[in-house]
Amino acid sequence: MATIKVLGGTGYAGSNIVREAVKRGHQVTSYSRTLPEDAVSGADYQAGSVLDPAVLADAVAGADVVIASLSPRGDMVGKVEGVLDALAELAKDSGVRLGVVGGAASLLVAPGGPALMDAGGFPEEILPEARTGQALLEALKASDEVLDWFYVSPAASFGAWVPGEATGQFRVGGDILLTDDEGNSNISGADLATAIVDEIETPAHRRQRFTVAY
Repeated sequence: MATIKVLGGTGYAGSNIVREAVKRGHQVTSYSRTLPEDAVSGADYQAGSVLDPAVLADAVAGADVVIASLSPRGDMVGKVEGVLDALAELAKDSGVRLGVVGGAASLLVAPGGPALMDAGGFPEEILPEARTGQALLEALKASDEVLDWFYVSPAASFGAWVPGEATGQFRVGGDILLTDDEGNSNISGADLATAIVDEIETPAHRRQRFTVAY
């Protein structure tokens, strides 16, 4: 059993990770600004802002793995980078593994590029969020070798608006966007969570990014 702390544990990705980790018997704590109405039985919930250094310190304390599932939207625009920097330093000093749930935009559409967000047709309104996701990945790559981290990019079509179902059947890749025979790139929240908890239980991507899709 691992002690897993999830920042943003009531969001779409975060709540699926909490649910899957609890189901497998791990000790799970979720951190979010407000407590959820549909709490996962067996999980511990803490209310607080990730902008509060005390919340980050508490998340790392006693943890085996800390997962950051944070969206750079609303009042978090321009702030997630600083949160990750502080979290990475705490995790490094404590020997805690750090996982970051990012986006698909920085995945390459083919070997050698370009990235999905630079391939044309990418929505302008979410480009700043995509750039933040890429910046988080680059910061992890440049971090001290002592820090044990992984970064997860879901498929291009992922979110509460396309929840999908738990199938248990998916592919895991590296830096290249995974698509099916029709060019679609999809993954459900439940199956992404399964892949992430798999990575926690059996580490296969130390200091690496991986992606998950059908």
